Amino acid sequence: MSDATLHATEQNPDDFAVQIADQVESFLVAVTEVAKGDEPGSAVPFLLLEVSQLLLAGGRLGAHEDIVPDERYEPDPGFEPDVDELRENLARLLDPVDIYSEVFDPYEPRRAPVPARISDDLADVIADLRHGMVHYKAGRTTEALWWWQFSYFSNWGSTASATLRALHSVLAHIRLDQPLQELDGLDTDQATMGDETLEFEAGQVMAQEIGGQLGLRSPSTP
Repeated sequence: MSDATLHATEQNPDDFAVQIADQVESFLVAVTEVAKGDEPGSAVPFLLLEVSQLLLAGGRLGAHEDIVPDERYEPDPGFEPDVDELRENLARLLDPVDIYSEVFDPYEPRRAPVPARISDDLADVIADLRHGMVHYKAGRTTEALWWWQFSYFSNWGSTASATLRALHSVLAHIRLDQPLQELDGLDTDQATMGDETLEFEAGQVMAQEIGGQLGLRSPSTP
């Protein structure tokens, strides 16, 4: 896709919808396949790639003018599959790098980092995207685009961005042969966290160990 097409201010709405839906569908299929755990060695880099590509779709939705749904109230999308199994599979696959710390809003001064899980984040993003995909496949294209745009700003955009940083950090530590700090007791069920808690201790989670468990090689590995 050329830059001219990507940054065009006036596009055929149908073409834009198809392009966004294709990117969303690609992400849904890809993450579901990764969660099966058939290729654990490529999980982190593959997820990094997929989240990066999804955020391109999100950026396009964010730059687009406000999308107004055809109906005042959202139609009932009907049955939506549960994401708990996918969440659990991702958590097992990404252990021990699943938990990370994130600043919820970078524009809130002195906001303490909070714990998060890559598996939770990806499952939440999947749930948002699936909701819109149900509308899209039912022929409610404008409703789907409205939902994807709205939820991009309200939830999955920031969630996917945080996940991207976490995945990038893991891969960078491994490729640059830089040990990760320890994560002692850091978990997502802690409501508030101080600086001492965020000294990250829970297990000897070093880049070499992570690389071995995920099937990745550090630069020092022959």
